[in-house]
Amino acid sequence: MATKYDLSLCIMTLLLALLTLLSYATASHPHNKTSSPFDFLEHLKGCHKGNRVKGINNLKKYLERFGYLNYKNHSRFNNDDFDDLLEEAVKTYQINYQLKPTGKLDDKTVSTMMIPRCGFPDIINGTTSMLSAKHRQHHGSIHTTAHYSFIPGNPKWPPSKYRLTYAFAPNTRSDAPAAIARAFATWQKNTHFTFSKTSNYQSADLKISFQRRDHGDGVPFDGPLGVLAHSFSPTIGIFHLDAEENWSVGVKPGAIEMETLALHEIGHLLGLGHSSVKEAIMVSGLPAGVKRGLHPDDIQGIKALYNV
Repeated sequence: MATKYDLSLCIMTLLLALLTLLSYATASHPHNKTSSPFDFLEHLKGCHKGNRVKGINNLKKYLERFGYLNYKNHSRFNNDDFDDLLEEAVKTYQINYQLKPTGKLDDKTVSTMMIPRCGFPDIINGTTSMLSAKHRQHHGSIHTTAHYSFIPGNPKWPPSKYRLTYAFAPNTRSDAPAAIARAFATWQKNTHFTFSKTSNYQSADLKISFQRRDHGDGVPFDGPLGVLAHSFSPTIGIFHLDAEENWSVGVKPGAIEMETLALHEIGHLLGLGHSSVKEAIMVSGLPAGVKRGLHPDDIQGIKALYNV
């Protein structure tokens, strides 16, 4: 005959087993992953010209945001029709990211579009530097192609401003300055620029701050795992990071590695556009849990821009 102690022990064992199962189910359930502003793209896989699917309007907004679409007829922009202009925009995106230019939202295209990314557009005022930036490189008998790009108009710092100061806004999180300083040091080692930190935010050449989407000054942030940061071309010198992101110093699952992101944005501050090389720091997307350094394509690009 079972004693009260035996029954209590049995109940406790069953409860522990149930709690373990519930914890496993919660951790592995797909609905518990961090949502992203780009999640709507998953629903659009397989869409192509001629389709009318709810959410295509959001795809148009996505492509307009990064420079690929400019509808003169707003009624065409505000509907869910996959029209010829959208097909051409998708093809241009696919070419920029070295995907097969079908104009269809295939798995690889959607997966690329869903990667958290920099808010700097790939195409500015109808000019895409990514498509035109396939520069022939000659290394003895070996010929390679570089895919770095410059911001349209090739803005850059004048020779009198090769020594740049940078400063952080008062609201900057405590772990950011050291990580971003390492990113500046990496660019300094590979360029003719020198960077020094100053406490005078207003007079600094480069101003760094964390902003939220409700800031009210047109900052294009949209919540975690969407647009991560954005910066301006020379000689504006402004660099904003999304305060809502899950940032990390070093690789951490589900977090955006801050030094890597800073390396990318400093490239824009110096005049580089986006690269189509997936391993380059100047590629637009940065998945969570990934750390990168400068790629030869990045270094070739900055040296070509400044003729050094």
